[in-house]
Amino acid sequence: MSAMPNRMLAEPLTPTLPLQIAERIGGGIIDETFPPGERLKETGLAQTFGVSRATIRESLRILENRGLVSIVPQRGAQVTKLSRKELEDLFEIRAVLLGLVSRRVALSCTPEVERLLFAGFRALQAARNGATAYARASADLVAVLARSSGNQQLLDYITSFAQRIGRYSRLGLTTPGRRKKSLANWRKLIRAIVARDGDTAEAMHRRLSMQNLAAGLVELDRREREERAARERERRPRA
Repeated sequence: MSAMPNRMLAEPLTPTLPLQIAERIGGGIIDETFPPGERLKETGLAQTFGVSRATIRESLRILENRGLVSIVPQRGAQVTKLSRKELEDLFEIRAVLLGLVSRRVALSCTPEVERLLFAGFRALQAARNGATAYARASADLVAVLARSSGNQQLLDYITSFAQRIGRYSRLGLTTPGRRKKSLANWRKLIRAIVARDGDTAEAMHRRLSMQNLAAGLVELDRREREERAARERERRPRA
């Protein structure tokens, strides 16, 4: 059997159309354009993206595998509800993985990686007035770190649940005070990385993740209280 030509190995793979659409719908789930519990109608999505219902169906299956959508026979697809248990489980894993990533990047940091990190931090600063924009800028910085780690397996793990965890990351960045604290911790993290201090970089990124977990739980509790209050109001007899 002949070896695959080097030219073919070097050519980047183009995402399929269903995968591209899954990324866009997933982005809408993260920023809550499609809020938790909302039905995702194949016909409407097909019209929006100008594709067939079969393509949308495949995109929704991708999102189901990512834990963002649940598909029930005869009832269709809907955005999964936010879960306290899922939030805690995902961030426990995230804290360990990102701590390791930041340690590795600190121990092998190059001038080019420094440039990318400082550029990402400036984008984070510019986005600090909005939860959605800030969460996206934060995710971009995480992606820079993961790609710079030199560990393909780490990159694959982090990428595999990026969208699933993205909605919870945004949840923990709802308030201006939270974003201000996050920004200060990112500054300390990047300083540790460019100083080649692996221990501090790992500890800072773990702390960043766990603080976002705590803030996400607070916001999730607030939403649940509001939902319970709304249900109580609906059950009260009208005068």
